[in-house]
Amino acid sequence: MRGSVDMNFLFTLGEVFRLLRVYADKEAARYGITRAQWAVLAKVERAEGLKQSELAEQMEMQPITLTRLIDKLCDNDWIERRGDETDRRVNRLYLTKAARPLLGKLAGLRSELTATALEGISPADAHRMLSQLDSIKENIRNAIQAPAGQSLRKEQRYG
Repeated sequence: MRGSVDMNFLFTLGEVFRLLRVYADKEAARYGITRAQWAVLAKVERAEGLKQSELAEQMEMQPITLTRLIDKLCDNDWIERRGDETDRRVNRLYLTKAARPLLGKLAGLRSELTATALEGISPADAHRMLSQLDSIKENIRNAIQAPAGQSLRKEQRYG
């Protein structure tokens, strides 16, 4: 890679993310689903009974955008809305039986996408990279929580 880390880090990270999104969209289409719908299914799978409003917050998505995604997932019989027992205004989200085989296929697809992205990278290097990305994520999370203008670290230049 040419140039300094300072010049290339953010651009490269953004480009990797963009390419992964395009690739995931392309491959998810084989199963008649979008990457955004896949993300909703995965979140509901991890936390069935989640309120629609909680899911919108977790996904950092406008409620109306999420509502449209969920409408489509309901139309395909992959998710169902159930009313909350204590609050009529609340919808809770659950997977349907029809979603289970699809989620199995999508788990296989996730493994394919990961294998393709990490081709030629040793498992040890992949684990190290994941650990480093977790550190980067934590650094950024801490910086977001710090008062504006306050640097958490002494400036360090990467050349």
